[in-house]
Amino acid sequence: MIQQSKIFDIQSEADFLKISLEIFKYQFQNNKVYRHFCELLKKSPENVLTLSDIPFLPIELFKSHQIVSENKPAEITFTSSGTTANSTSKHLVTNLSIYEESFNKAFEQFYGPTGDLTILALLPSYLERKGSSLIYMVEHLIQKSNQKESDFYLHNLDELKSKLIALDKNGKKILLIGVSFALLDLVENHQFQLKNTIVMETGGMKGRRKEMIREELHSILSKGFGVSTIHSEYGMTELLSQAYSKGNGIFDCPPWMKILIRDPEDAFSPVKKGKTGGINVIDLANINSCSFIATQDLGKINKDHSIEILGRFDNSDIRGCNLMVL
Repeated sequence: MIQQSKIFDIQSEADFLKISLEIFKYQFQNNKVYRHFCELLKKSPENVLTLSDIPFLPIELFKSHQIVSENKPAEITFTSSGTTANSTSKHLVTNLSIYEESFNKAFEQFYGPTGDLTILALLPSYLERKGSSLIYMVEHLIQKSNQKESDFYLHNLDELKSKLIALDKNGKKILLIGVSFALLDLVENHQFQLKNTIVMETGGMKGRRKEMIREELHSILSKGFGVSTIHSEYGMTELLSQAYSKGNGIFDCPPWMKILIRDPEDAFSPVKKGKTGGINVIDLANINSCSFIATQDLGKINKDHSIEILGRFDNSDIRGCNLMVL
């Protein structure tokens, strides 16, 4: 079993590769679904020697299988939003302390001590259901912020407007984190000129509005809030780590997370820098489920190594899922 501390002490690319290969071997040996997927591709610890050799499990399989690498009961099950049971992903988390260490360390790496921030969360679609990993994270960050004004908001936009303006005017350092459609609702009803507030969108219209490209969304939000840039958080039910963008859709990962790009027509081939493709994520915090996930998102890695998240595939299932007939 790989020690939790090793995951969060990565200092170099060599460290990342070494621990990735150790975790691949561990999950190959202990995760029945992932092992079967690897065997179909004729991959094993004997012939997986680099990151590009590692098979990435289609994220769709979290909807139909229990993806676990540890024979322990789940401490919590995170679920995705969905209209039917068949369209809901389930992430069985057997060690919550890993998730908590992951989101706390990553958040403070990008934004400094949580206690310096007042956190206002506008996440109605997540609050209205159970099992959201985002709500779990933000709830803990709010508690850690130790600011009495930090809180969740559902539909009370007038109250949020008044509090946001007052706190910003008083020089409080604020993080407003919200789902895209709710932030749009807020700026359509109220205009702001914020000086001390970070506005962070978590993506997704959740069926409440038509989808729009990032540039259009961020343009509307930056004008509405009176800020120069809109920050973003990139995470999902099936992962225990998050990437963050401080503007212009350019994302950075914590040291234990990496984004790779695959050919959208051939799920098992990488693409060159600057080319758009499907996003593969290595999340070493996912040691007890699967650390190597082929997502349904599109992105690209630019020649300067910066990462862009561009949207989602039009098709609902990732090529490669049909390998799995269990």
